[in-house]
Amino acid sequence: MPDGLRHFLNPQEMHSLGRLVLNSRYAVDGNLAGAHRSPHRGSSSEFADHRQYIQGDDPKHIDWKVYGRTDRYFIRRYEDETNLRVYLVVDRSASMKYTSREETKYRYACRLAAAIGYVVIKARDSVGLCLYSDKIDTQMDSANSLAHLDNVMKTLQVSEPASTTETARTLHQLAESIRKRALVVVLSDLLDDEERIVRALAHFRKQHHDVVVFHTLDPAELDFTYEKNTVFEDLETQERLTCDPKEIAPAYAEVFGEFLARYQKACREMQIDYRIIRTDQPLDTTVRAYLEERRRCSK
Repeated sequence: MPDGLRHFLNPQEMHSLGRLVLNSRYAVDGNLAGAHRSPHRGSSSEFADHRQYIQGDDPKHIDWKVYGRTDRYFIRRYEDETNLRVYLVVDRSASMKYTSREETKYRYACRLAAAIGYVVIKARDSVGLCLYSDKIDTQMDSANSLAHLDNVMKTLQVSEPASTTETARTLHQLAESIRKRALVVVLSDLLDDEERIVRALAHFRKQHHDVVVFHTLDPAELDFTYEKNTVFEDLETQERLTCDPKEIAPAYAEVFGEFLARYQKACREMQIDYRIIRTDQPLDTTVRAYLEERRRCSK
């Protein structure tokens, strides 16, 4: 197993993820023969070739004549189909190093990026990376090799959460830099100005990109399970506040609930996939459940 991937995924997780498929819901642009719709039409709709059936493919595309000759399932591909470009947008701002358990939000987001990237590469699609904090720290173009994905993972491996957050500005810059239609996967705790972030997500949709938001949060942030007097520290400004959690729990639940609801509503209206990701959930289970739901909704 390549070193970068091995740092984030164990063999059991890779085996579980190996037969999953991430499909685009919208027309995309690409260079290689793949399984996704292209915005281009005309003579390109002619038959091109076959590829082996993968679990999650639509059975209506199976070539039954080939099955009759070979006793194996193959999918018919056409010239107006293209490979999927997936950009993993990972937040490395200081707030992502928070954890109430063993695994920080940043490490879980990196492992989730590794899982999605592995699914994409196994389907012969392309993966790129945007790693950011208060600016774009690293940007890697998409490519469709396991070696490239391993380099993406090595980049995440040597990076640590640092600095403040400028999620909105970063997303605007990225939206301008991706020239062809793609699938953009945002992995962040989104602890920034919600209105600005929503406008930045809208920028991707205006550019006809498919967008997935994995709102990565620690269970303590979601459940607020503190009981004794606690010192809360802003990891980006180092500002501290000491209080009794029981006194502020009702207000926290209301404010944090509104924070989540704003993202849920905005993403639903823009036809953006939005999922709250808990860092205490098994990674392969989380990915499998999401991809299965996406496949059902895409039919």
